[in-house]
Amino acid sequence: MSIRSLSLALILATAPAALADEAGFTPLFNGKSLDGWEQRGGKAKYRVEDGAVVGTSVPNTPNSFLCTQKEYGDFILEFEFKVNPALNSGVQFRSQFAPEGKTVESAGKKIKGGPGGRVFGYQAEIDPSPRSYTGGIYDEGRRGWLQDLSKNEAARKAFKPGEWNRYRIECRGDSLKTFLNGVPAADVKDSVNPKGFIALQVHGVGKKEEPLEVRWRNIRIKELAAK
Repeated sequence: MSIRSLSLALILATAPAALADEAGFTPLFNGKSLDGWEQRGGKAKYRVEDGAVVGTSVPNTPNSFLCTQKEYGDFILEFEFKVNPALNSGVQFRSQFAPEGKTVESAGKKIKGGPGGRVFGYQAEIDPSPRSYTGGIYDEGRRGWLQDLSKNEAARKAFKPGEWNRYRIECRGDSLKTFLNGVPAADVKDSVNPKGFIALQVHGVGKKEEPLEVRWRNIRIKELAAK
């Protein structure tokens, strides 16, 4: 077999797998409106601009979340983000909500729904601070860090400050994995939440009045058959 024929054979052999990986993805954001999403928690501002969801901080409000109206179990979630270096953020997945005035018990902890209610559950961290924990998995409103990146230097270095970054989250049964710009980040086994909504977080900034922004675009999901 010639080199050209061999190359063609290799392309054809690998093409179905590549196509299969792309097939089945559905946009969670249409690039034009926030249809299918609802805000919970704090009062940060969300808008659509240049095909991206833009979250903007406001002073004196707790963490804010723009949540999908649909819940998801096993899936692959992909998106791009760009964040102000002074703003913490993240993307919730398999998350839950304690309505205002209600108390919910989860993972052995009582979670109170304060003003605006309380979002809790898994979060894929967006952390542009010097510690660079973007890609770690945090348990919002409940247990704290499930896995930070203190022992994953490659993932910490994968973050690109001031630029668009690519995020991938894989949930299969009790397996939770994240990838940042193609670099493996967190790998956690946890089964507390088998299903829940996805949400875009704007972290509270205390009394800081300067508006800080985080942007998300090309948000898409591929639902998987439960293990």
